[in-house]
Amino acid sequence: MNRRTTLKSILALSAAGISSFSAYKWISLNKEVNVNELLSYQSLIAELAETIIPATDTPGAKEAGVSGYIINVLTNCTGKREQNKFVSGLHDLEAYTIDSFDKSFMKCNAVERNIVLKHFEEKGIYSLQILNKINNKFLGQTFFSKLKSLTVEGYCLSELGATKGLAYDYVPQTFEACIQLKNNQKSWATK
Repeated sequence: MNRRTTLKSILALSAAGISSFSAYKWISLNKEVNVNELLSYQSLIAELAETIIPATDTPGAKEAGVSGYIINVLTNCTGKREQNKFVSGLHDLEAYTIDSFDKSFMKCNAVERNIVLKHFEEKGIYSLQILNKINNKFLGQTFFSKLKSLTVEGYCLSELGATKGLAYDYVPQTFEACIQLKNNQKSWATK
């Protein structure tokens, strides 16, 4: 064999490998998500949300029912790509937890859970902010940023989150555009 034939063969094999990986990735992101599989992760999602917003003197995300909100938004208001990214993120999280701690996320203590979530937060962030914007624009939110935003939304929209976690004035008398927060005051839910 001569050098040209060898180089052509290498280039052809490289192109075939790249295109087959791209096709596999496209198919895996655009396949139909099994809703029952997502429902089977409800307890894991509840523990992840509780790790993000734990119960202190206010109720936590688990008590506020945030896992139901997250699953509802994912199944009814999210496209296939983001659903698949979220489910594969849950698979990756379980695999990382088992590799790191030899047990599932549900059996980890609070320190280990925070280590796992910190890893996934750092994994999805680039050092340059412009790269994060480009990544979010073309590929969508990362698993952890989607989980975190849905957790905060679900908590703030829940009755317990709005009334006990935030300052809630159920009968606002006047509209005031700017209200100074006092020391140790909770953020407003309605004003």
